[in-house]
Amino acid sequence: MDELPEQGTLFADPTGPAPDDFVGYRGPTACSAAGITYRQLDYWARTNLVVPTVRSATGSGSQRLYSFKDILVLKVVKRLLDAGVSLQNIRVAVDALRVRGVDELAQLTLLSDGTTVYECTSSEEVVDLLRGGQGVFGIAVSGALRELRGSLVHLPAERADAGADELVEGRQDELSLRRQQRSATA
Repeated sequence: MDELPEQGTLFADPTGPAPDDFVGYRGPTACSAAGITYRQLDYWARTNLVVPTVRSATGSGSQRLYSFKDILVLKVVKRLLDAGVSLQNIRVAVDALRVRGVDELAQLTLLSDGTTVYECTSSEEVVDLLRGGQGVFGIAVSGALRELRGSLVHLPAERADAGADELVEGRQDELSLRRQQRSATA
């Protein structure tokens, strides 16, 4: 019997390539991508809800750098808050999200009844939860991941393992450009 050729994929992986662990986004960029205010970002970092994993602030004038995964978690937190979930219950959900990689997060759907957050990794789990009368709204983390990839493409990023003003894929924010110009003329 002749072997059939292997079927290729029709569409690229919607989650895309894995993000670089040394690429970080400053606070204003993280806020823009996650749809939150800087005040929320600062509060969540100071209360350890979502802390920057690329580089934390080390004093006055230092810049936090948030990883792609950090911003994804920020986006999920924002959606849970918008749905009326309490910050206390969101903390429990975030603790469960922190231990996972981006690929694992992309496979999750979070459902909530407004009080408790449920994590589902298959359509059967979603159906079982809904069948039991639980769950009022859902957040497909893969959808948030795709949105985030699309919005971060045009926003400035920097490498934590390089100089503070080094470009990432040709992108640089205005403050970094000014610093670089001042250094060149000094």
